Order: sequence, then structure tokens, then C-alpha cells
Amino acid sequence: MIPTRVIAGKSLTNQVTEFFMSVPFFERINSEEIKVIAKHIAFMEVKKGDVLFNEADKGNYICFIVSGILEVVVTKETTGQEVVLATLSRGQSTGEMAIIEDMPRFATIRAINDSTMYVLSKSAFELILSKHPHIGIKLLKGVAYVLSHNLRQTSMKLANYM
Repeated sequence: MIPTRVIAGKSLTNQVTEFFMSVPFFERINSEEIKVIAKHIAFMEVKKGDVLFNEADKGNYICFIVSGILEVVVTKETTGQEVVLATLSRGQSTGEMAIIEDMPRFATIRAINDSTMYVLSKSAFELILSKHPHIGIKLLKGVAYVLSHNLRQTSMKLANYM
């Protein structure tokens, strides 16, 4: 379940559209196409210290950070120690893998401070794919871009570690 409230009203749709126009994930999508996506967006607020989702939870949505800072945390299997992999801020996203595959969440996401996000559920993503395939393809390219970027960052960290 997604702890959100659905965005309604023209001014909120315009706010979502303006925000997404500035986010690299959506750089291949024009403003009219973003307005279609905005109709399926929900809004989420979390307080400092709140967990957005836990490692191993079932994932069914992606979040785009509007304000605040989130940390990406995994637990080492060998020691049980938490390791912060990254921090995320305005314009970044989390949960991309959850809308592509039916696998448990890879990490825990925790708010470092009060944060707000726009949320796209997996069901809304799939609805856009089926009803607006040209937009869905662009969304998939956005997901691929983010995953590719994250893999490069991880590979560079691994290479430096070795």
C-alpha cells in the first residue's frame, strides 16, 4: 500500500508538470505527455526519521523527490550492520526497479529530514504503458537511464574499492 494522497486539480497538475520538466528522468517527455502522467501521480509526505520502505518489502511504486533528503540503506548479511549507499535529494528518484520487476525492495529508504515526493504506482505505470504506449516507451527509457546511471556509479565505487 502506498501512503499517499492523490493529487487533483489543475494547479496541482501544473505543479507536477513543472517539477517533472526539470527532472532528468523525464527529459525525453514533452509537457503535454507529462500532463498525462501527472493525472496518475500521488503525493507523499514523510517526517524526519520515517522509513519510506524497508529492504525486502514488496515494491509497487516509484518516488520522485520534491523536497528533503533520503538515505539508501542496506544491511550487511555478515554483520547485520547498516550501510548507507547513497543520499537522494530533489529531482532524484527511488524505487525504479519495483515498477519493472516483481522482486522485493533492494534497500531501506529513510528520510534524513521532512521530505515530500510524487509517487507513480506500478499499476498507474502499466496503465500508461497500455493506453499511451508512446509515453510508456519514454518512461521506460527514463527508468533505463536512471538504472544505467546508478550501475555506473556503483561500478566506479567498486573499482575504487578494489
